[in-house]
Amino acid sequence: MNFIEVLRDSLSRLIDSTGFVQGNWENYVMLLVSFVLFYLAIAKKFEPLLLLPIAFGMMLVNIPGGYATLYAEGGEGQAGGLLYYLYMGVDKVIFPPLIFLGIGAMTDFGPLIANPKSLLMGAGAQLGIFITFIGAILLGFKGAAAAAIAIIGGADGPTAIWLTQMLKQTELLPTIAIAAYSYMALIPIIQPPLMKLLTTKKERSIRMGQLRPVTKTQKIVFPIAVTAICGLFLPSALPLIGMLMLGNLLKESTVTERLAKTASNELINIVTILLGVVVGSKAVGTTFLSGVTLLVIALGLVAFCFGTIGGLLIGKLMCKLSGGKINPLIGSAGVSAVPMAARVSQKVGQDEVPDNYLLMHAMGPNVAGVIGSAVAAGILFAFFG
Repeated sequence: MNFIEVLRDSLSRLIDSTGFVQGNWENYVMLLVSFVLFYLAIAKKFEPLLLLPIAFGMMLVNIPGGYATLYAEGGEGQAGGLLYYLYMGVDKVIFPPLIFLGIGAMTDFGPLIANPKSLLMGAGAQLGIFITFIGAILLGFKGAAAAAIAIIGGADGPTAIWLTQMLKQTELLPTIAIAAYSYMALIPIIQPPLMKLLTTKKERSIRMGQLRPVTKTQKIVFPIAVTAICGLFLPSALPLIGMLMLGNLLKESTVTERLAKTASNELINIVTILLGVVVGSKAVGTTFLSGVTLLVIALGLVAFCFGTIGGLLIGKLMCKLSGGKINPLIGSAGVSAVPMAARVSQKVGQDEVPDNYLLMHAMGPNVAGVIGSAVAAGILFAFFG
C-alpha cells in the first residue's frame, strides 16, 4: 500500500469517526433542546444550578459519538467511560440522599415549628401526586411507572430521581428528572395564575401576625423526633428523611459547624454537578424523543398544577376556619421547591399589598412540602417497590 492509499484510508476513517457522519436527526433535536435549557438557565436564571449541568450532560451525549465515548459500557474486565462510573451514583441511589443531606443543612424548620398547622398545607400540596398516579394508571402505565411519574408533582428533583430509580424505572428517569427540575424552574410562571384564579383579592390581601419565637431546644429535638416517628411508621422513607434531618441536626446542634458548612456548601455543590450531568446524559435523542416522553411531561405538568391547587385549597380552608387570619397564598408554597415557592407566595401577596410580608409564613408549608414529598415517595415505594 503506497503513501497515497494510506493517507486516503486514514482520512476516510477520520471522516467516518466524526459526528457529522454518525449523527441522526434525533441527536440534533436534543442538541437544540439542550440549547433551550442553557438559555433558561443562563439568560432567565431558572434554577441554573440544576438546569445548566443537565443541559450540558444532554449536549455531551447527543453530540454524535459522544454517548459511546463517555459511557463505553464494556464487558467484564473492560473499563467504562467517565459517565459510566459517575452514573453509579444514580444507579445505586447515592446522589439523591446526599442532596437531601445538604438541603437539611441549609433549611430552617423554625417557621414550621412555630406554626405546626402549616404541615397541613404541605400535605395538601401532595394532592397532585396521587391524582396524577390515578391518571397515569388510567392511561395504561403500570403501577411502578405511574408512581414514578406522579412524584413529579412533589416539585422535588432528588425525590423524583430516588423513587424512579428505586422502582427500577430507568427508562423513564431522564424524562421524569428533566420534567421535575424544569417545572421547579418554571414555578414563577406556572403558579401565579393558579394562585390568582383560586383566591380572592381580599384573601390575597390578608396580613399575618409575626411568628412566635422558636427555642434552640425545639430546633434540635425536631429533626430527631421527625426521623424517629417517620422511621417507625414508614421505614421506606428513611433514606431521604433521615439524610434531610441529619443535615438539619448538624446545623441546629451548633456543635458540628464544620460538618454543616461542608454539607451545605462543598458536598451539595459537588453532588449537584454530578447528578445534573449524568441525568442529562441519559436524555439521548434516539430513546428520549417518543410519545411516552411527551405524555410523561404532560402528566408532570398536571401533577405540579394539582399540587399547587391542593396547597391553596387547604390554605383557603384554614383561612375560613381561622376567621380570616391565614393568607391562603402561603398554601401554594406547600410544593417542596425551597425557597422559590415561598418567594412566589410573597411576590403575589405583595402585588396586592406592597408592604405585606408573607415569606416566613410561606416557609412553613414550603419546608413541610419537602417532608411531605419524601413521605409520599416512601409510601409509593412501600406499595410498588
